[in-house]
Amino acid sequence: MKSPYISYLILFFGVFALSTSAIFVKLADAPAAITAFYRMLFATLMLLPLLLASKKNRQEIYSLSKKQWILGLLSGLFLALHYVLWFESLNYTSVASSTVIVTLQPLFSMIGGYLLFKERFTKRMIVGCFIAIFGSIIIGWQDFQISGQALFGDILAFIAAGVITAYFFIGQYVRKNLSLLSYSIIGYGSSSLFLSMFSFSQQASFTHYASETWWCFIGLAFVATILGQTVFNWLLKWLSTSVISMSILGETIGTCILAYFVLNEIISLQQSIGILIVLTGLFLFLLPQRRSNKKAI
Repeated sequence: MKSPYISYLILFFGVFALSTSAIFVKLADAPAAITAFYRMLFATLMLLPLLLASKKNRQEIYSLSKKQWILGLLSGLFLALHYVLWFESLNYTSVASSTVIVTLQPLFSMIGGYLLFKERFTKRMIVGCFIAIFGSIIIGWQDFQISGQALFGDILAFIAAGVITAYFFIGQYVRKNLSLLSYSIIGYGSSSLFLSMFSFSQQASFTHYASETWWCFIGLAFVATILGQTVFNWLLKWLSTSVISMSILGETIGTCILAYFVLNEIISLQQSIGILIVLTGLFLFLLPQRRSNKKAI
């Protein structure tokens, strides 16, 4: 993509769409694994007609190498693990705490990007990363709890952050030679398969949910996944995992705003300050992407 302005605009649109995840999950009256399963299943079914309608995409699926299939299935496994861990964390801790912790992906992505893809980061980018993370912590600080139950939920969210970073690294590698629809459908489809097996092992019910919960499943699939996750998959061809993971810190802002309107949660002065700090950190991190990296370390 030639213009970084357009790519960043699309990136932040995807971040806002992804911000609806925690809201839909909180409103859905279903086990975490079931919620994740229907999210992936419905997203796959929504994208499948687009793939089948294109002869080029159908031929691509038929000609995939063994390595591409393995990596695609592995991405689906990581995605399934991420959603189960994160959705389950929401049963033990607050939306703000869970979202703040799960968006600590830059800590994993910057280390992985340096080791795996030889990425270099300027001092300004590193400072911006930690400023944005600090802002996220401020946003959710008042919701962090000392109880063992809340701590368990926070740990689950932290592991989920590491797992989703691995998913993005696979995408960054695979998307160089694989189209968006093929990669997304393989990942989402295999993820729904893994989630169905896990749900079955937990003896979770696949039916008998209220209509409101089914609408939450659809919302997760279309808004949070197709307009959010799939946009990230598309951008991985031009942007690194580190940039995308960093931008996802903005999810805490979107979640706070949506929680105010949907869940009647108050945006405190502390959270407002945190939002400004996150935006400052994102600006410092993303700005050097349009410049040379002469001071990269």
